[in-house]
Amino acid sequence: MYQAPRGTQDILPEEQAYWRYVEQKAAHICQLYGYERIDTPVIEDAGLFNRSVGEGTDIVDKEMYTFDDRGGNKLALAPEGTASVCRAYLEHGMPNLSQPVKLYYIASMFRYERPQAGRYRQHRQFGCEAIGSDDAALDAEAIDTAWQFYLSMNISQLFLALNSIGCKECRPRYLDALKEHYLRHSEKLCPDCNIRLVKNRMRLLDCKKPSCQPVADSAPKSVDYLCQACADHFSQLQKHLGLLDIPFGVNHRLVRGFDYYTRTVFEVQPAGGGSQSSLGGGGRYDGLIEELGGKHTPGVGFGIGVDRVILQLKDQKIAVPPIAKPQVFVASIGDEARDEAFKITASLRRDGIGVIQAIGSRSLKAQLRQANTLGVSKAVIIGDEEVKAGTAILRDMTTASQETVALDRLKDLLK
Repeated sequence: MYQAPRGTQDILPEEQAYWRYVEQKAAHICQLYGYERIDTPVIEDAGLFNRSVGEGTDIVDKEMYTFDDRGGNKLALAPEGTASVCRAYLEHGMPNLSQPVKLYYIASMFRYERPQAGRYRQHRQFGCEAIGSDDAALDAEAIDTAWQFYLSMNISQLFLALNSIGCKECRPRYLDALKEHYLRHSEKLCPDCNIRLVKNRMRLLDCKKPSCQPVADSAPKSVDYLCQACADHFSQLQKHLGLLDIPFGVNHRLVRGFDYYTRTVFEVQPAGGGSQSSLGGGGRYDGLIEELGGKHTPGVGFGIGVDRVILQLKDQKIAVPPIAKPQVFVASIGDEARDEAFKITASLRRDGIGVIQAIGSRSLKAQLRQANTLGVSKAVIIGDEEVKAGTAILRDMTTASQETVALDRLKDLLK
């Protein structure tokens, strides 16, 4: 038998209430903050991610799904959403709109990584991007958007980790200090970190191997190497977060996994969970639009893993509203009654009443057993005698009481 590929999952009907609930909350929060929805293709030119996310990152080097199409174009399944939104921003002339342009998406992302709880090779992501301003207030607003999204679902015990990794002016000095520190401990590093030391030094701080933790913990801090503009920006961001009453802590090892980040980086983590169980995160990417061929255009955004949010809802035992189901079941006995039931069912549905009709020629007892299993509140029963009289039997499935009603009254009674 065929099975879903490793690292993917079927979202069955009984799980759909969680997904619809999270997506509805995301859409509502975005409406409050002025974000408009955008949907970009699942496939993009692979060069878009090579250039934006960065060669030397785990995503590009190890996790991206790439393939050549029949025209010889190298394409990739989108591993993240920001680069695609920025590409669309440029392609569709959005720099000419009032800035900042605020866009959100809910889309599938694809990364070839080791599957574990809340981490899939195909996962659903909710993301927001605000493009066109470098004001630290916009960073704080983006963080507040994510924070209020969690609070709107009553998810509690969250921790906001914050850092600033500087800009292209001040970061080189920090990277030199980082290299010097790690070279002194090169014999303790894992093989990946020895490669990062040459190819992508910022990723050194993101290593999860136990042998590398003491070296990372004692590494120089990026905030100590910020230029005045970046230091002022980070100070303003912290002031605005205080005005919003969002508790946070500065994590000097927080760098995120993409090369396009500048200045602000942040993650929202469940209390005691650490970065491995991050519910979402993001940061500022002031050079990304320029890297993709546009003019210098600052931006800030975040991405939230819907799968992980749903795990938190379950872990914290937060109930979600069920998806509305039809509450009327139509049963029939006899060929003529079955035809009449078919017409009545269609008429009720066209008037906005959800109905499940018994299919086949089972006994009335079997049909009502199905109605009980489905959990409907009312059953409409029609036999050949009811067809002749222009009536139907309306049964309350909770009390088992029933009454005979005229067919022309049925719709009003069910409403």
